[in-house]
Amino acid sequence: MSQVTLSVRMDEEVKRLFDSFCAEVGMNASVAVNIFAKTVIRERRIPFAIAADPIEAALDEADAEAARSPRTLTHEEVFSRARARIDGV
Repeated sequence: MSQVTLSVRMDEEVKRLFDSFCAEVGMNASVAVNIFAKTVIRERRIPFAIAADPIEAALDEADAEAARSPRTLTHEEVFSRARARIDGV
């Protein structure tokens, strides 16, 4: 398969931190972006929540987790999992 170049503009500090993280986990930015693109194609969605409100994002993730669960979660379980994500537990 032939290769193409993708140019992305970003803040210099974001790029520096991203490159640093990628190096820590044994890859470069190109590999990380390719992983992201392949995940988007495979899952047909952005593989993380995009939200302005962290509580809403945590609730969305808890809802998605509940949908993947082999059993139906109660609303208390969904809110409990969302609260744990917000609190960083």
